[in-house]
Amino acid sequence: MLKSLMVAKAKEELEQEMFDKEEEKQKYLAEKAPPLNTGGLGLAQLQDLCKALHAKIDVVDEERYDIEAKVMLNTREIKDLNIKVLDLRGKFKRPNLRRVRVSADAILRSLLGSKHKVSMDLRANLKSVKKEDTEKKRPVEDSDWRKNVEAMSGMEGRKKMFDAAKGSAQ
Repeated sequence: MLKSLMVAKAKEELEQEMFDKEEEKQKYLAEKAPPLNTGGLGLAQLQDLCKALHAKIDVVDEERYDIEAKVMLNTREIKDLNIKVLDLRGKFKRPNLRRVRVSADAILRSLLGSKHKVSMDLRANLKSVKKEDTEKKRPVEDSDWRKNVEAMSGMEGRKKMFDAAKGSAQ
């Protein structure tokens, strides 16, 4: 409810602001460009009016050029200041680092220098496990699953399952 009231109030303010801008625009145009009364003017008067309008156009173009130059200068200055801010923060785009495979011997050589001959065999301290021992410990119950499915399919298989469930419940 509060959110909808805030949105409604913001909408009203936005409409009022747009209305005020339109009024201000109309006032400015009425001040700077009054309506022309060309009715009843002679040829010489029309030519004088055109010359006066061209003079006003030249003045407006000069102002527009000056304002554009100031805007471009300010834009360039803003861009330079943004670059300086980024430099001061030290936030540059960091490149993605690639993974480098280095052996333990190479790391030790780089840390200790090439003078020391250190060989580090990490696998030497590992316990060796024989494959046969692991196979003996695990009982092998590899039966063909297709036979089991065929035996349980149909009414005989369902009866066996029913009987097995009944026997385990007793």
